Amino acid sequence: MTQISSPPKSLSVDKVDTSYLQTLIGYNSRRAALAVISVFMERMAAFGLRPVDFSVMSVITHNPGVTSRQLCSSLNILPPNLVGLIQSLEAQGLLERQAHPHDGRAVGLHPTSKGVTLMKQAEATASELEMEVGSKLTPTQVQTLVHLLQKIYL
Repeated sequence: MTQISSPPKSLSVDKVDTSYLQTLIGYNSRRAALAVISVFMERMAAFGLRPVDFSVMSVITHNPGVTSRQLCSSLNILPPNLVGLIQSLEAQGLLERQAHPHDGRAVGLHPTSKGVTLMKQAEATASELEMEVGSKLTPTQVQTLVHLLQKIYL
């Protein structure tokens, strides 16, 4: 590990040393996320979706009847933050609430046909972006990277 020494007397830097930062998981994962998220946001804007909207709609589309509690747990979203999001997606006609078949207190979230159509297009766009981003890696490296990142948060 590099030791921090006294600051040099010069007032200019010819080459910035980020070698320590490059050893950090958080720094590298944040840099990778920043490289992807701005393009992702731009492409999802065409569908009127922010990243969190995309994630929520993807889970609902692939799990019709999922509850808000399940969504919060699987996406690490705080319940108060999900309430307005669900209301907004419902107002846009992308999802609907239906009584849960086994729990009278719970409500299942279901994609509407408009929501399913939108998510098919949005997920295809996201997959194209993933292929572009992953083009610097072999398919095995992509799988390994995803697996290693999941080990950190799952």
